[in-house]
Amino acid sequence: MKTLFDPITIAGMKLKNRIVRSATYDGFSDQQGRPTARLYKVYEDLAKGGVGAMITGLTSVSDSEPLESGQMSIRDDSFIPDYRIMTNAVHKHGAAIILQLACIGSQSYHDAGEKPVWGPSAVEDLVFNKTPREMGREEIARMQADFAMGASRAKQAGFDAVQLHLAHGYLLSRFLTPYYNRRSDEYGGSIENRGRAIFETCRAVREKVGPSFPVLVKINSEDFIEQGMTFEECRFICKGLVTLGIDAIEVSGGYVSSPPSMGPCRKENEYFGVYAEQLALELPIPVIAVGGNRDFDAMTRIVRESGVSAVSLSRPLIREPNLVERWKGGDYGRALCISCNKCFKPNGTACVFNRES
Repeated sequence: MKTLFDPITIAGMKLKNRIVRSATYDGFSDQQGRPTARLYKVYEDLAKGGVGAMITGLTSVSDSEPLESGQMSIRDDSFIPDYRIMTNAVHKHGAAIILQLACIGSQSYHDAGEKPVWGPSAVEDLVFNKTPREMGREEIARMQADFAMGASRAKQAGFDAVQLHLAHGYLLSRFLTPYYNRRSDEYGGSIENRGRAIFETCRAVREKVGPSFPVLVKINSEDFIEQGMTFEECRFICKGLVTLGIDAIEVSGGYVSSPPSMGPCRKENEYFGVYAEQLALELPIPVIAVGGNRDFDAMTRIVRESGVSAVSLSRPLIREPNLVERWKGGDYGRALCISCNKCFKPNGTACVFNRES
C-alpha cells in the first residue's frame, strides 16, 4: 500500500518521499538574480524540514527580457558557482533540488524600457496591461537556446533536475492559449501548431543535457479563461512531451486573470487532483499533483488510490518549513497555512504568522 513516505525515483533522481515543494517566487535574489544568504537558508530549511524534493522559484534564462525584483537568474556561466552552494546545502540533508526555468513574457512588473516583453502575439495582458512584441522565428529560436543553456548550467551547478514552466501565463504557456496566441504561421492555430514552440524547446533542452538528466515540466490542466487551452488540448501536449523524453509532469491550472467561476474551488483540497489523476492513467511517466494540498489524509488518498506519483505544495511550507517532519513524527494535523496569500511581499516571500518575517 502506497504512502506519502515511500521513496520514489524519477528518471534516476531519488526522492526520499512523495512530497515535493512546488515552485515559489521567493524574491530573495540580488539585483543580478544571484542567490543571497537568505535564499540559501530558505532551501536548506526546506531540506531540513523533510521534503523529498524542492522546485525553486522561476529562474530567468534569458537576458533579452527584464529581470523581476528578487527573481533568480541563470543567464550565464558565472552563476554556476553560486548555485553550487545551494545544491550542496540541500544535498547534505538528503533532499533533491530542481531548478525551474522560465521566461516571464508580458506578466512583468517592469515598465517598458530598453528590454521589451515578448509574446506569441501582440495581445495586451488582461491583468498586467502590457502588450508584448510578437516573437519572430529568430526570437523563438533564441528563447529555445536560452532554455537549453539554462538547463545545462543547472546540471553543472549540481541540480538534480530542471522543470520547464509551461503554466500560469508565463511565456511558453502563452503559445498554448488561443486568446494570447493569434498567429497564422506554424506556431499558431491548431493545438499541434500552438504546441510547436514548446516541443521544440523541450527537444533543445534534452539535446543539451543528454538522455539521463531529468527534465520535468509544469503545465496547466486548463487555462480557465475565455479562449483558453482546454484539458483535451493539455492531454495532447502531455502525450507529445512523453515522446520527447520529458520525465515527469506537474499538473496545475489557470492564469492570474482566471475568474473564480471558471476554475475549481480553491477552498477545496486537491483542486487540480482530478486532472492529475486522469493524466496519470494515460501517461507512462510520473505525474505530480499540485493545488490545495493541505491535509495529510487527503494527500495520502490521492497517491494511494490513483496513479499519481507525488504531491506538491508551496504555501504550507512557507508557514511551516518543517511540515513534512511534523507529519513524519506522527502529528498528522492539517497544515497551518490558511491560504491568505499575504506571504507574497515586495521584499521577499514570508508568512505573516512567522515572527521572523
